[in-house]
Amino acid sequence: MNNSHITIRAAGSTDAETLRRLAGLDSAPGLPGRVLLAEQDGEAVAAVSLETGTANANPFRPTAEAVRLLMQRRYQLMRQGADVAPARSLLRRLVAGSAR
Repeated sequence: MNNSHITIRAAGSTDAETLRRLAGLDSAPGLPGRVLLAEQDGEAVAAVSLETGTANANPFRPTAEAVRLLMQRRYQLMRQGADVAPARSLLRRLVAGSAR
């Protein structure tokens, strides 16, 4: 078990090169839109697109926990942004309508 501290933060414009490096290491395309970045011991090890949920990670580091935390945080942010709320509202109206 790795006892290193993982920091999750929003990637900014100064992180463009870091995101390109992660994509290159992962042999993957760059991530679209706003991105969350996971840092471990001061090094960026993984990133996830808020828009698509696609992740890039350093294959030479153990990153499963970092990616899990990124996905969890993305989910929390999407819920706060009411992206899930319209679907719930629709389901409530459908259930209420069928009970009549």
